[in-house]
Amino acid sequence: MNVLLWHVHGSWTTSFVHGKHRYLVPVTPDRGPYGLGRARTYPWPDNAVEVTPQDLARADVDVVLLQRPEEFDLACEWLGRRVGRDVPAIYVEHNTPKGDVPNTRHPMADRDDLLLTHVTHFNELFWDNGGTRTAVVEHGVVAPAVEWTGELDRLAVVINEPVRRWRVTGSDLLPRFAEIAPLDVYGMGVAGLADHLGLPADRVTSHDDVPQHAMHTELSRRRAYLHLCRWTSLGLSLIEAMTIGMPVVALATTEAVEAVPPSAGALSTRVDVLLEAARRFVEDPSAARRAGAEARVAARNRYGLDRFLADWDRLLEEEVCASR
Repeated sequence: MNVLLWHVHGSWTTSFVHGKHRYLVPVTPDRGPYGLGRARTYPWPDNAVEVTPQDLARADVDVVLLQRPEEFDLACEWLGRRVGRDVPAIYVEHNTPKGDVPNTRHPMADRDDLLLTHVTHFNELFWDNGGTRTAVVEHGVVAPAVEWTGELDRLAVVINEPVRRWRVTGSDLLPRFAEIAPLDVYGMGVAGLADHLGLPADRVTSHDDVPQHAMHTELSRRRAYLHLCRWTSLGLSLIEAMTIGMPVVALATTEAVEAVPPSAGALSTRVDVLLEAARRFVEDPSAARRAGAEARVAARNRYGLDRFLADWDRLLEEEVCASR
């Protein structure tokens, strides 16, 4: 199939374009939010093809995959066709609801011209989807090419914009863990985090926007992975860390309670329990290794790329066939 989708969420899109289809990825001269084109920090397969808005007017498109509300009208304009009527449409929701939870209505609620697909069962449960048909396709990741060694008695965290998002990402909890071991924080917009937390640089080291393969290599050398998000969808960085074989210390919130088995580390809403687990892993590398091995098996079994792509193949085929 020819699948039109925008490059929005880098790690998710990287997994998605590893399928058997031809993926049409809009590109504009400024490579802005609606024309980012192919990834430039991670190699994508050749079947992910950049297309301009002008190309799309003549393109053969079997299905449109939407990820932001405004993409619906944009796709209609660029294709010159009515999305959801002339060409099937699937809307992928990556995020937890915001606002009046659990009464937050989804922007695509009560529509009969698309399928609303969530990336976690938690998201499907907590969004008010109205009468729109829904499905869930859980995440899948390209397995990192490294495995956990954990020789550094430091804790790793991956957060995008930890200052702006603050309590959402659990950034306010970081100082308590920094008392146990130095933290290495990776992600976009992490520069200056130590100053904002009022901590010395030797307790919180920021690694801003590191290429994914290099980040995985560095993660694998840290003793354990911290996931302190209060209210986010299931982060792919968490799954990737587990796939590497890192033990996990995580808040038992949103979909993390499904993704992280107890044997893979520690999962709790009690910060003191998590602090004790982090201390145990820092002081006992063998315990960290055992938990990391459990994390690796759990992540690869549930969030493997083959399962993810097979689920998407079935969904795409069902939607396209139903429209004919």
